[in-house]
Amino acid sequence: MNFFSLFKRKLIYKFKKKINLDFDNINLDSLDKLFNHYGSDKANIFKENDRIGHGYSKFYEKKLEKFKDKQINILEIGSYSGASAAAFIKHFPNSKVFCFDINISNFKYQSGKIHVFGIDINNEKKIKKTLKYIFKNYKIKEFDLIIDDGSHYLSDILIGLKYFFKLVKNDGLYVIEDFKHPNYYEYNNNINHIFIDELLNNLKAKQTFLSNIFNKIDQKYLIDSVKEIENFKGNLKDSDISFILKN
Repeated sequence: MNFFSLFKRKLIYKFKKKINLDFDNINLDSLDKLFNHYGSDKANIFKENDRIGHGYSKFYEKKLEKFKDKQINILEIGSYSGASAAAFIKHFPNSKVFCFDINISNFKYQSGKIHVFGIDINNEKKIKKTLKYIFKNYKIKEFDLIIDDGSHYLSDILIGLKYFFKLVKNDGLYVIEDFKHPNYYEYNNNINHIFIDELLNNLKAKQTFLSNIFNKIDQKYLIDSVKEIENFKGNLKDSDISFILKN
């Protein structure tokens, strides 16, 4: 993604009229209802065309229960219109959500609790600069929850795990949505590397693996830092979600 495309999308985002969630008095009693209301496909029913969604909400509610009334910081990689970010700040009233997306012109929500950044996951220099800005201006050092719902390209999932997992707090969670897309869809399998489900199985077994992304030091860090991995199947044939608990 070139600079001019990102700059154009940033301008569209800046001047686009958005829905202000801080004046939205919606009060729904479950994350699934919030996902549905704001239009996230994480819901059981995707509001758009009333079709079946991934159904990840029940897994999120179970795994994130411990965060309900805490002050938490969430990093979402791949936010699209901001629907799930909107749901998260309503479900977790003391949360802040930081959204990284390559095309923020799609974003239609705004809030003092949501902070949006136009970023290409492959631009390490920009990522470092943005994280430095976040850590300095929002007085945080790590995230309680990081969600990868980005491109689902195998290379991007791997790069995200390598770079961002180390930014998860102890006892925090790193979530990979649709992690088996590279297994199902040839266009998502864009590099010669073991699939994510195989990588996760190796981490569970505390075993190293062949990789041109993760060197021996990277792998040792992951193996030593992963406390638990739980994978769940959602509603659709390609609905697979992994929750990685950090030591």
